[in-house]
Amino acid sequence: MSFDPAAVHSLRRIFEQAFVVHDIAEPIVSFDDSASADEVKRFMESKRFEIVGIRKAGEILGYVHQDELGTGRCGDYLMRFDDKQIVSDTLPLNDLILCLKDNRRLFVSVFGRVGGIVSRSDLQKPPVRMWLFGVVTLIEMRFGRLIEIYCAVDEWKEYLSEGRLNKAEDLLQERKRRNQDLNLVDCLQFSDKAQIVSRNVNLREKTRFESRKRLEKTAKMIERLRDNLAHSQDIITTDWETIVALSENLDRVLDGPPGLQE
Repeated sequence: MSFDPAAVHSLRRIFEQAFVVHDIAEPIVSFDDSASADEVKRFMESKRFEIVGIRKAGEILGYVHQDELGTGRCGDYLMRFDDKQIVSDTLPLNDLILCLKDNRRLFVSVFGRVGGIVSRSDLQKPPVRMWLFGVVTLIEMRFGRLIEIYCAVDEWKEYLSEGRLNKAEDLLQERKRRNQDLNLVDCLQFSDKAQIVSRNVNLREKTRFESRKRLEKTAKMIERLRDNLAHSQDIITTDWETIVALSENLDRVLDGPPGLQE
């Protein structure tokens, strides 16, 4: 398969622009600064809100924490927004994840004014899951291409057990029966491809991983994320480190290993 700049550009556009903050953010509940702090606190407790926005002359200027509210007016407890706490509703998901690395929540600016809120828990939503599954799928495809281009069939087979090879062979025959044009590498599982790349020095050197141990550890983390995505499991509690790492290295994932021509 030849290198197609247009296809690579299209792929990058999809991963960097298809999903943005607007797709997962929630409107921020707000109250006038003159509202009773005690009443607002009771409301927040009933809704399990940690924070709400505070309005003045119709504009949300800041927020209050539930556990800091006492008596008097809400405006007495106002905390002004810090620019570092605000992201645009058009910010790509990849950049949002990196911003949430050091923040549990962020406020969302719409047309220059804060109107929403987004937190790590919002990363459980379908748009993020679709995006992450796409990134993981692309990594698996890269591993497959590395094996196909730089490793002879008889060579890569030695890195898998007879049982794993038999499963791939059985799957290949079933897909051929369905008139699907695939090869044996296409029928390997993600863990099989990662094992081959990690154990073959020539292949591993074409990745960013310096050691077999590091690649195998990362592959297991990615596989766990993929399984949790597929089965609608919690991905923040168990896979946050992996999600951040994928976001930090998205450029490498999109560009592929050095010298790999697609």
